[in-house]
Amino acid sequence: MDKVVTLLAPGGIEQLQVSEQAPQTPAADEICIRHDAIGMNFLDIYHRRGLYALPAYPAILGVEGAGTIEAVGSAVTDLKPGDRVAYAGAPVGAYAATRLLPAARAVRLPDNLPSKVVAASMLKGLTAYMLLTKTYRVGPGTTILIHAAAGGLGSILVRWAKHLGATVIGTVSSEEKADLARGYGTDHLIVGRDADLVAAVEALTDNGGADVAYDGIGAGMLAKSIASVRPFGVVATIGQAGGPIPPVAVDALRPGKSLTHPSIMAYITDTSAYLTAAEIVVKMLASGITATIAREYALEEAAEAQQFLEAGRAAGSLILVP
Repeated sequence: MDKVVTLLAPGGIEQLQVSEQAPQTPAADEICIRHDAIGMNFLDIYHRRGLYALPAYPAILGVEGAGTIEAVGSAVTDLKPGDRVAYAGAPVGAYAATRLLPAARAVRLPDNLPSKVVAASMLKGLTAYMLLTKTYRVGPGTTILIHAAAGGLGSILVRWAKHLGATVIGTVSSEEKADLARGYGTDHLIVGRDADLVAAVEALTDNGGADVAYDGIGAGMLAKSIASVRPFGVVATIGQAGGPIPPVAVDALRPGKSLTHPSIMAYITDTSAYLTAAEIVVKMLASGITATIAREYALEEAAEAQQFLEAGRAAGSLILVP
């Protein structure tokens, strides 16, 4: 019997229950994966709280993982037991030692990529790809603002943006996190939750503003992010770790600023788009552009790990290890 963490109903971490799961047999187009590591994301917390409702409860959280195939369905011809694979996106259900997955969602891994690194990086890498190439095409001469530059997504977003030739302005909550963000390549850092973001960005850009801002903080930060981009610049709101986002007045977008709300889960629902992006992400991970693993938790400690992530204390990515 294998361990599984089940969400009984939307709510706090007390709704997460550790139990045992009998071996599962894959359907014709499925595979059964034994996880080496499971990635954690703020999306898991949104799912747990019920901000993004799941189809039914009880449910199993988690949208990414890496491991080894134990069994394949009768219609699966391009994968076999023993293959190392990773995945990200729907269907949700990674908080388990083993899981069934549509074979089309599995991405083969090269031998030089450790499973823990991939589990910590896959969804964040896909998100970085979407943000840097689809939401706004970043390249040499682009100045970008990245909130939580030392966080799980921030660590890979900064590295990838620097690879593309961008100038990166990052925000962090502490000097400890500032040191980490500098190590990732951040050009300029704004430290402290109470820092004057708009004035700092203006000073760093000769009053021009950033070309694009990526805001996963939400709450009152989004208005500051909008004020920090140049005319006809773009702000991508990608989360609300700091709290719900109040309504945004259309006049706040003058002159010509754009506000977008990209969803990585929606983007990679299309299998073709997902596999194309995943192939690029795996190559980037192999080149060393990865998320940083801040902590590892046993699968049974999922509630504790979510509590740590939710408190904003993680300088990097968290993973669960069965």
